[in-house]
Amino acid sequence: MPKMIVSIDGVVIKEVQLTKDRTTLGRRPYNDIVIDNLAVSGEHAVLQMAGNVVHLEDLNSTNGTYVNGKAAKKQLLQNGDVVEVGKYKIKYVNEVVEQGYEKTMMFRPEAAAAMAPPAPPVATYSTRGNPESGGVGGFHAAIKVLSGAASGREVPLTKVVTTVGKPGVAVAAITRRNHGFMVHHVEGAGNPTLNGAPIGVEPVSLKNGDLIELAGTQMQFVQT
Repeated sequence: MPKMIVSIDGVVIKEVQLTKDRTTLGRRPYNDIVIDNLAVSGEHAVLQMAGNVVHLEDLNSTNGTYVNGKAAKKQLLQNGDVVEVGKYKIKYVNEVVEQGYEKTMMFRPEAAAAMAPPAPPVATYSTRGNPESGGVGGFHAAIKVLSGAASGREVPLTKVVTTVGKPGVAVAAITRRNHGFMVHHVEGAGNPTLNGAPIGVEPVSLKNGDLIELAGTQMQFVQT
């Protein structure tokens, strides 16, 4: 079960198990995690839990909320992250490892094929030949992870359907079609975005350099 370990100057003062969907943090006594310090706002931040995934959201606090030394407005927490409010450090501990590409991300080809919208016959692509002309100027397509534990890794889009995301939180599917690649939302309340615009259940075309954000992780569609 996820928990928050509150400390100041290296001394642990309390541990709080995250058992609710919404856990509040602030100076006021009605908060779930109370930090009685003037540097902490009355209602400073909230921790929202869905399954085994926890998001931290700053509630427009006066002095801000920091994660691993960087200001954070809304952020997915990873095991070991340190949240800072004032002089207090709050370590997020979640030792449950989810199955998938890494602790919280999964990339699975074919798994969402049954859920993908009907597609026209798909040509066979390769990294060398052109599927239509048979030439040697073919292309390579992949998803590059820009944030999180898997940052910098590329996932080649070699299957008809590749799913990305966190099961039970948010999942999107990237489908290869004759004219290129499409992305659409498969499941979960956390709707993905494409270049900042929400992605729905209707497939949207992808072009080289497009930025996808899903459940707090940023990815880029790369096609060469």
